[in-house]
Amino acid sequence: MRLRTAVATATTVLGAGTAALVVAGRYGSRFALRPPAEGPAPEGAVTVHAVTEDRVTLTRTAASARRGVYGLTADTGLHAIAGDVVDSTAYAVTRKLLAVPHGSLDQGTAVRLTPQVHRGDPRTALGLDFTEVEVPGELGPLPAWYLPGARSTWVITVHGLGATREHAMNVLPTLHHHRFTQLVLGYRGDPDAPRPADGIGHLGRTEWRDLDAAMRYAVEYGAERLVLYGWSVGATMALHAQRLSAVRARVAGLVLDSPVLDWRATVSAAAESHGLPAPLTQLAVRAAEGRRVQPLREGTAPADPAPPTVPTLLFHGPDDTLAPWDASRELAARHPESVLLHTVRGAQHGAMWNADPAGYEETLRRFLTPLM
Repeated sequence: MRLRTAVATATTVLGAGTAALVVAGRYGSRFALRPPAEGPAPEGAVTVHAVTEDRVTLTRTAASARRGVYGLTADTGLHAIAGDVVDSTAYAVTRKLLAVPHGSLDQGTAVRLTPQVHRGDPRTALGLDFTEVEVPGELGPLPAWYLPGARSTWVITVHGLGATREHAMNVLPTLHHHRFTQLVLGYRGDPDAPRPADGIGHLGRTEWRDLDAAMRYAVEYGAERLVLYGWSVGATMALHAQRLSAVRARVAGLVLDSPVLDWRATVSAAAESHGLPAPLTQLAVRAAEGRRVQPLREGTAPADPAPPTVPTLLFHGPDDTLAPWDASRELAARHPESVLLHTVRGAQHGAMWNADPAGYEETLRRFLTPLM
């Protein structure tokens, strides 16, 4: 059943009681608590008007006209990599075409832009050596990519809403260049990972324990210091883990990209983005509040993450419509001694690197250098 049908039905029977509205609220909350694992935040489809060896022309929309580097994906199995805009008119934009590693990019194809630039694994997509490993988690083995490095500081990357480990590949070459050992974690609910008992996510409150398992795994295999690097809910998990993990003393720093710091705003934004009318979004928030805390048990993190206690680099910007950046600005303002906010404008949720790869990577290098 589509969301609009559920909403229409609930609204029609409003006079008969509240049960249908509760159903609509629970249905709306699912978009934040059970996001599809099909890549991070793909935006509305646009048509390919022309393709050359190094250029692709797309219908002009707010998404297709954004600066930066993005993946182009389609239901046909296509995955291409588009670079910056080189020309534009009122109706179309022409971008650099950097690669078409999967499928065929043809005139007339409907494609979506996604922050996930690469598909596959570090070797096939980036030419980086790695080993597929299993991290012992409380629900079962967790899939992870281990990338060897010369340093005893390990960077553990953890993806966010609606994404998979592939999203982290945007920054793996930079981390490899600086010789960090890397662990790219998949966690509960991911493909090839254990499913949570209730089938939904809890916006970091329980998932952080999988990151804790990865931290303990890294220490067991020689990590002297840890940098936790998370996107979206992965950033929330990092905040919880650096406070609650048994090996938290090994954490030397955090990198938080598009963090979910105000979960109520994120649930509301996710529901609205899928067509839930504003008057019903509070029902979605209440439904999410009830669903995300069950079952409460030892090891469940607080509803809101505590401030970091280690040096923290925070990438965020005002155009993130899923995780509003006001909470990030407030966090940086309250803790200027430990939190550095790097503002990225013109970037949607999870796409801070995409909007300005060079600037992002230079900021990351400066932050990580003292932690090496």
